[in-house]
Amino acid sequence: MKTIIYALFVSLFLTLATFSQTAAGKITGTVSVASSDEVIHQASVKISELKLTTSTANDGTFVFTVPPGKYSVVVHQEGFADQIQTVTVTSGASTVADFQMQLQGVKADVTVSGSGTEVSAFESIATVNTLNSAQIISRAAVGLGDVLDNESGVTKRSGGAGNSRPVIRGFDGDRVKVASDGISIGSLASQSGDHSEPVDTLSVERIEVVKGPATLLYGSSAIGGVVNAITGHEEGAHPGFRGYLSTLGATNSHQAAINGGVEYGKGRWMFWTNAGKQRTGDYTAGGNFGKVRNTFTNNTTGRVGFGYFADKAYFNADYSYYQSKYGVPLDFFETDPENRALRVWRGDAKFNFGYNDPNLFVSAIKFTVDLSNYRHQELEEDVVGTTFRNKVNSFRSMFEQKKKGRLTGRFGFEGYGRDFSTVGTEVLVDGPVKQHAFSVYGLEELTFERVTFQFGGRVERNTYNPSNTTLLDRTFTGLSAALGAKFKLWEGGLFVANYSHGFRAPALEELYNNGPHDGSLLFERGNSLLKPEVSNGIDLSLRHQNKRFKAEANFYHYAFKDFVFLAPSGVIDPDSGFEIANYLQQDSRFAGTELSLDVTANKYVNVITGLDYVNAELASGQPLPRIAPLRGRLGLDVHKGNFSVRPEFVAVGRQDRVFTNETPTAGYGTVNLTASYIIPTKHTANVFSVNAFNLNNKLYYNHISFIKDISPEIGRGIRFSYTLRFF
Repeated sequence: MKTIIYALFVSLFLTLATFSQTAAGKITGTVSVASSDEVIHQASVKISELKLTTSTANDGTFVFTVPPGKYSVVVHQEGFADQIQTVTVTSGASTVADFQMQLQGVKADVTVSGSGTEVSAFESIATVNTLNSAQIISRAAVGLGDVLDNESGVTKRSGGAGNSRPVIRGFDGDRVKVASDGISIGSLASQSGDHSEPVDTLSVERIEVVKGPATLLYGSSAIGGVVNAITGHEEGAHPGFRGYLSTLGATNSHQAAINGGVEYGKGRWMFWTNAGKQRTGDYTAGGNFGKVRNTFTNNTTGRVGFGYFADKAYFNADYSYYQSKYGVPLDFFETDPENRALRVWRGDAKFNFGYNDPNLFVSAIKFTVDLSNYRHQELEEDVVGTTFRNKVNSFRSMFEQKKKGRLTGRFGFEGYGRDFSTVGTEVLVDGPVKQHAFSVYGLEELTFERVTFQFGGRVERNTYNPSNTTLLDRTFTGLSAALGAKFKLWEGGLFVANYSHGFRAPALEELYNNGPHDGSLLFERGNSLLKPEVSNGIDLSLRHQNKRFKAEANFYHYAFKDFVFLAPSGVIDPDSGFEIANYLQQDSRFAGTELSLDVTANKYVNVITGLDYVNAELASGQPLPRIAPLRGRLGLDVHKGNFSVRPEFVAVGRQDRVFTNETPTAGYGTVNLTASYIIPTKHTANVFSVNAFNLNNKLYYNHISFIKDISPEIGRGIRFSYTLRFF
């Protein structure tokens, strides 16, 4: 291990040369609205490699003077999907890069979550899905899992309308990290089926999903993937006002929401604020099932912040607030079921400091401090039964290296301190627990004409210190490493291969839980002697993209040593009436595929298909619990000008590969339809959307849900939304 660590840090501090002294060139272009002659002024235009940023003029134009080289030019404008182009600048010449910004149906999505810097999702060595703000609002779901459900390789764990959470390639819980601008949310949703992720989906600019191990950049809790909500408040200064106002309403659950925000820039200063309110009643399931009782939701959110952006240095501060109350479905199998609900609060203060200078060895520095205070109460007949508290203070740094020859990269360190406690009737952990973590990491790239290599590592240390002396203190230290390669096979064709070695310390709940848990309807028993998980995985991806076709085929295989899972025992706890479930460890493996194809049949019609499947089992051959079944989709995107209509059929297979005492789940098919119309002007964009879901009113169940038998999924309904963007 010492040899690996030494080699890693030698690579991080390679000496870098200055720019060559040849004559500079120019990059010029115009930014406009797709399907319109309207230009966009004050859009942010950035050269990723040089950390240079400018804004478009009133006529939508921009210009950079740069040394000769190959650069990624990224355009950002609130409400539109970020666009990226790769350009080559030669000595004394001018290169043109025009951009047409789109609100929906984007093929050139930009991601920062996969590698820590802006690249297109197509070019990323990691496999990444992105959703822009228009797509998020058109789906208009309450829970984060519902927003991302049906994305390739992504399903949801749910225990009602208010608490869905994304599951990536069969990985759930502490193996999927939910973050905001790269920093962990700090909630308790990873270890409970009835806890929500406090993310205001209606106010974020985009959501990025990294599939497969993302442990190098995000830590051991991202061993299965990461979901990163991007707020868009770190793009730099712009003069004047820009903002949005969104409203929506829906049948079935009588959903209603309003959310709005504004940014104002003066000189080098930026100020921003947003607020939102969303509520639903009990929803109606498909078929003749009727209402799923006690599935109401009620959310209130807000954010305020400011920043100062000089030529090279910047600072910003941001405070967000999230409050929610939502019901947990009634267990109609009980003779006298309780009305249970959860009330959630989260306040979060975030501070960012940064410095950019392309001529320095370390060309960019970013340091973040985040103070998160999370609390939720579990209510029984509106009486507080248990209060959970989770305070997390985090810090994270990232240093980018100036490119030398073919080598570039980034490295940094991060850590956090966590105070966890419960008080009340459902005390799963007896006494408060303090957790501390610290890690150092690096990710390097070597770029050749047709091949790019990426390699890196992370050393992480986790300590747990329970106040209860009968519980063991634990310390875990481990190494994660990865090696990836991207090959350009032909024009628009890529083959990507990744090998990853992952390390994950057991979660606090897996070590110390000991009590009845309404969220899983189980009596959970932790094991303070658990070993860390170690995984070795291979990801393969074949991609093709041109004006006619966009296709991607992903294949993966992960082998785990000492995989931690919650295993029902078949024995009933006499006091709670719940089945006893133990946190156990066995070797296991996950294997699966994701296939997607988008064909442009003509200028008005695209045919969109997809399929994903994961097979997960213990080394003994026994299937792991709550693994999503085979799923396929077939849809059309019919568009003309600024109007688009997208019918879709989703088919899900029967899941009968089940764990001990787990029941099979029948297959099903649903018909959905989304339509949108955009009215753009020079300073505004009006977006009208309709989302009709489960049009065939199918009664179906989510196999991943702990309480699927008492909470079938939502039946037929229609959501209407309107968004005004002004800039």
